[in-house]
This record gives sequence, C-alpha cells and structure tokens, in this order.
Amino acid sequence: MVKLDVITTRGGDGGETSLGDGTRVRKDALRVAAYGTVDEVNATIGLLRLHLAGDRQADAMLGRIQNDLFDVGADLCVPGTGEDRLRVTDGQCLRLEGEIAAMNADIPPLRSFVLPGGSPGAAHAHLARTVTRRAEREAVALAAEDAVNPAVIRYLNRLSDHLFVLSRRLNGNGTGDVTWTPGATR
Repeated sequence: MVKLDVITTRGGDGGETSLGDGTRVRKDALRVAAYGTVDEVNATIGLLRLHLAGDRQADAMLGRIQNDLFDVGADLCVPGTGEDRLRVTDGQCLRLEGEIAAMNADIPPLRSFVLPGGSPGAAHAHLARTVTRRAEREAVALAAEDAVNPAVIRYLNRLSDHLFVLSRRLNGNGTGDVTWTPGATR
C-alpha cells in the first residue's frame, strides 16, 4: 500500500534523494537518471493518450504500459536484482511482443525509414519512443556500473518497438506515414 500524505519534505533540497531501499544518493546519479527518464516516458504516454480519438484498444494498451512503467521505476529505484522487491518480469515483455505482432499484422512492410509525424497521435508516439530509447540507454549505462534487472532493459527495448508500431497504426496502418527521402534536401 502506497500512502503519500506529505509531498514537500525538503529532503532533496541539498541535491540528494532517497532510493527505494533508503540509500541517499545524488540526484544526478545514474540510477536516479534512469528512473527519472522512465517517469518522462510515462508522462509522454499520458500526452499520447489524449490524441487517441476514442481508440479504446490503443488506450487500454497504453494504460497497461503506464502501470508497467511504474513497475519499471520501482524496480530501478531499488539497487540489486533480488526478488524481495517488485521486479519487472519477462511476462510483461511477452505481452508487449504479442501486442506488437497483432498491430503489425495489418501494416504493410516499410520501404523507407519513417519520419516522426503524420497524425498527432503518431507524432506523440514517436516522442514517447525516443524518450523510451533514452531511458533504455540510461538503464544500460547503469547496468555497466551496478546490478539492474535484465528484464527492465528488455522491457524498455520492446516498448520502443511497440510505440513505433503503434505510431504506424495511428497513421492509418502506415498509409499516413511520413517517410524519409534520402538526399531530398541537398
């Protein structure tokens, strides 16, 4: 049970914050950067959901993903990989893979790279995808220095794929994609 009755604690005024296990670290620590960027991903998905125009299936997927992202943040904010804390599981990654396959089944193959844009929903999906890639890079950097649950990195990798395919789905199953024309502006 989470209970947050005091929001302003002043505990971080000196540039430090507490991890999930109570350890105090600098606010610019790799671990804090990683779960902070996961929080940014969640916020960008919140914006994306505003542009779904009644697409209940996409909204439900993104609602599950937003909940998962709190799991990812909770996992990252506690050092180590022990099972005594909430940890991301491969089942969450497999769910994303299933959703990717289902969405991609109706989308024609790409003939060029896709530029972020098209519909407002697709543009916001691309923004969420790029922030997810940054979160993944930060989690990988953290894993090079400290223990990170490998399922977190897999989840973030799958999520960026999911958001890419969702962007194409939101662009009329790829018909509204804006594609790259190599050298077009030389």
